[in-house]
Order: sequence, then C-alpha cells, then structure tokens
Amino acid sequence: MTKVHRMVQLALCSVLAASAAVAMAEVTVTDPWIRGTVTGQSETGAFMTIKSTEALKLVGASTPVAQKVEIHKMEMDQGVMRMRPMNGLEIPANGAVELKPGSFHVMLLGVSKPLAAGEKVPLTLQFQNKEGKTISTTVQAAVRPLNEAHGDAKMHGDMKH
Repeated sequence: MTKVHRMVQLALCSVLAASAAVAMAEVTVTDPWIRGTVTGQSETGAFMTIKSTEALKLVGASTPVAQKVEIHKMEMDQGVMRMRPMNGLEIPANGAVELKPGSFHVMLLGVSKPLAAGEKVPLTLQFQNKEGKTISTTVQAAVRPLNEAHGDAKMHGDMKH
C-alpha cells in the first residue's frame, strides 16, 4: 500500500469515526403535551421530559400552530414569579430535564387557532451538541385541557413577563 493510499484510508477512518460519534447521540422525549387554549388566546406552554445519551443544548423549537416558539424558565424575583426567555437549556449526558408548569418550558407564541384537548400537535425540537452539530427531533404533543395546571394556577396568576 502506498503512502498516499494509507493517508486516504486514515482520513476516511477519521471521518467515519466522527460521523459515528455524532450519530450515537440518542434523544428521548417522553410525555410531550401542550396546554389547551381558548378563542383569542395566543400563547401557551409545552411540557415534556428530555433525555439524551450525550450532553446537548435545547436551542430552539418550532410548530405549525405558532408563529414563534421560545425556551422559557420561571423564577421567583422579589416575591413575584417571572417568566424569562432563555438562549438554550442544557441536557446532561445520560441525564434528564423535565419541562413542567412553573419551571422550564417551551412557550408557543402567536398561536394561530384554539388548541382543543385531545388534539395532537407536531413540535420539532432543535438541539446542539458540543461540536456545534444540530440535531432535530419531532414529537406529537397531546393537547391537554386548559385547566390542567398541575398546581401552578396561583403562580401563573401572579406571573410577570
């Protein structure tokens, strides 16, 4: 085998190894759901648990039922619960992050029509790994009743943007 052939073979092996490492990241999204809306309501939240075999960052999301989708967190600020957008949400390797009412969540803005309990809504999540590679996954989020607040109704009433 010539020196050139060995260099080409080595380069090819390196590319294949890098591709395999990226392909090994496995993202699992469980129990994705969206809080239902009523006529005239243009915002709602999406919730789920995200697990990954590799450290990733949730950097964006999209859905055909909203003009814009943002990653948000809720936090107490001088006794008032406030909701703030985030640039991303870290998902630890072999760990899980729960997006739930009163905590981290995905905010749907500019919802185009009322979302009724029982509907399924496609939600595409975009992740970025430490090398900057983007990974996307689409889930079907079940719409749950508007009043399914899981105990955060008081906090939501006191919430400030």
